[in-house]
Amino acid sequence: MERELRILIVEDVPADAELMERELRKAGIVFSFRCVQAEGAFREALCDFSPDIILSDYNLPAFDGMRALRIVQELGLKIPFIIVTGSINEETAASCIKAGADDYLLKERLTRIGVAVRSALDKKRVYEEKKHAEEALRLSEERYALACCASNDGLWDWDLRTNEIYFSPRWKSMLGYAENEIGKDEDEWFRRVHSEDVEYLKSDIALHFEGLASHLANEHRIAHKDGTYRWVLSRGIAVRDDTGKIYRMVGSQSDITERKRAEEQLLHNAFYDALTGLPNRALFMDRLERSAARAKRDSYFKFAVLLLDLDRFKLLNDSLGHLAGDQLLIGVAQRLSEYLGPGDTMAHLGGDDFAILKDDIRGMGETLRFTNFIQKKLEAPFHLSGEEVVTAASIGIAFSTETNRNTEEILRNAEIAMYRAKALGKGRYEIFDVDMHTHAVGLQKLEADLRRALERRELRVYYQPVVSLCSGKITGFECLVRWQHPERGLIAPSEFISVAEETGLIVPLGEFILKTACEESRNWKLPGGTALFSLAVNFSAVQFQFKGLVPSIKKTLKETARSPETLNIEITESIAMSNHHSTLKTLKDLHELGVHILIDDFGTGYSSLVSLKRFPISALKIDCSFVAGLPDDSENSAITTTIIAMAQSLRLQVIAEGVESRDQLMFLRSLQCDEVQGFLFGRPVPAGEIPEVLARENSLSEMLNAE
Repeated sequence: MERELRILIVEDVPADAELMERELRKAGIVFSFRCVQAEGAFREALCDFSPDIILSDYNLPAFDGMRALRIVQELGLKIPFIIVTGSINEETAASCIKAGADDYLLKERLTRIGVAVRSALDKKRVYEEKKHAEEALRLSEERYALACCASNDGLWDWDLRTNEIYFSPRWKSMLGYAENEIGKDEDEWFRRVHSEDVEYLKSDIALHFEGLASHLANEHRIAHKDGTYRWVLSRGIAVRDDTGKIYRMVGSQSDITERKRAEEQLLHNAFYDALTGLPNRALFMDRLERSAARAKRDSYFKFAVLLLDLDRFKLLNDSLGHLAGDQLLIGVAQRLSEYLGPGDTMAHLGGDDFAILKDDIRGMGETLRFTNFIQKKLEAPFHLSGEEVVTAASIGIAFSTETNRNTEEILRNAEIAMYRAKALGKGRYEIFDVDMHTHAVGLQKLEADLRRALERRELRVYYQPVVSLCSGKITGFECLVRWQHPERGLIAPSEFISVAEETGLIVPLGEFILKTACEESRNWKLPGGTALFSLAVNFSAVQFQFKGLVPSIKKTLKETARSPETLNIEITESIAMSNHHSTLKTLKDLHELGVHILIDDFGTGYSSLVSLKRFPISALKIDCSFVAGLPDDSENSAITTTIIAMAQSLRLQVIAEGVESRDQLMFLRSLQCDEVQGFLFGRPVPAGEIPEVLARENSLSEMLNAE
């Protein structure tokens, strides 16, 4: 509970006294008060009322605030004193404060009276605590000196009258000197202190002499006889005579070198990356803050942030192991650090991300030349664990501008540009612009909408028929996802699949497609009865990394009572080649389950005959880009002919995608392609239109058999 204050008010206008009382109570101050207006009454109140604080008008008819202040001082009373006046100029206000008043207030601004009173009381409390501490310190001086004698510290005793310092044998030996090698001059101490520390030491001594510090405690470096510097802690206490004059100072010196080394190591660990030795994110952001602050002060100062992400780093980690990955990160750090300017900072932000801060740049061209230079330097092979590894980096660049000097925003802009560089083909750089931010915000919204789309069942599965070139019958359907967006309408997968892969939503999305397709196709029938249709579902690289992929597929097939032999899983060549061991195991598990594996978009990747023989593949799907020019495009015709011949030699089925004309159909049939799909036979449609597609099957057969 707050103690009730005793406030003495010196005022001859009752209304002004009441106003002060009201504002004090509004400020929440609990008090009792006495109001006086003459010197006699004031002196009496000082004796019997014992005020905690005095509020005095500056000018009274027979008694003024400055006279009241002098009376308090003459009596040796330490009572906070605040001048309250109707008007006062700056010169008069300054003279009041100089004379010893704690504050002054204008009567027209009395709303500040509560703050002023509390501030003055706090000032008094601090003063009293300081005096108590000084008294306690004086009592402990002798104990302190005796304790130093018993310790392992070096002692010193400074006689300020003769300006000689006694240094104990331990003080001297701590610095590698014998007893007779150091004299008594004060310079024996100060000239050995490091040039960067000596002024701080002298300043701390002066503060103690002036009474602004209760004792001396200063850490500094001091030269050892062997030429090195040792960190020491010097502590001391000044001794005063009866008049308060300092005539002596005694103290000790402790070796704290090991502690400082430990602190420096901890500090280094806090701001530097343990793997590469580069600054970490915390230190990089601190230096970026400094650059941004300087740019605000100096309109001519410009800087740029480069964010580097190593391309295909995960593939390296998976194929050669994390040790090789770490070696690559170290190699990149060392190689690029050689080409930094004096004011540049390169940091390892984590993973395979690096950032470079280019300070005080002259223009965009300088930064772009540097970017091209470091990209070329990264093209040279790295030798890791006996392997030669070539890497590249996608780089995003953000320049400081008048409106863009927030550090987090600048780093975010560089990151947006880096992702744009990756999306446009990797191994390149992109410069941030406003359109990129708009695009990034759009992607963020698309991600949020996609999460809700899964919950709200806005996704639809469309089906495109696959037709046998031998019988003309529909043998199955490729399952394709569409998004029925509540605002944008039907969205094609090309707009959202990449977002789903980046965010991991592709896993629940893939489970939804498979389960929906299995459930919707249960009762599909041909005009003459039921038929066993295969379902082809595309799986991405992210889904193949999901350890629960095979159990999830197995569970869905069981719940929907669909035979594994009727499920075709389509993967790209890049998935098959991304990680031989894990991919091969997943493919073998699916094959053992009875599921068929198809290589989609064949011919656009880099698979070899050897790899195709290793994987349990059932069919190849010729990419529509090769089918598009058939039969007139000689190059596409040769590629298509080669793919079909190769598949036949490996006893694999061949399915051609993107068939849109009868000429394409006849050419593929002449090569004995097994199956086809494309707009010639039907566009992807929702499950509700499948009966109509099945009803047209006879016309498809007639088209194939027509002369």
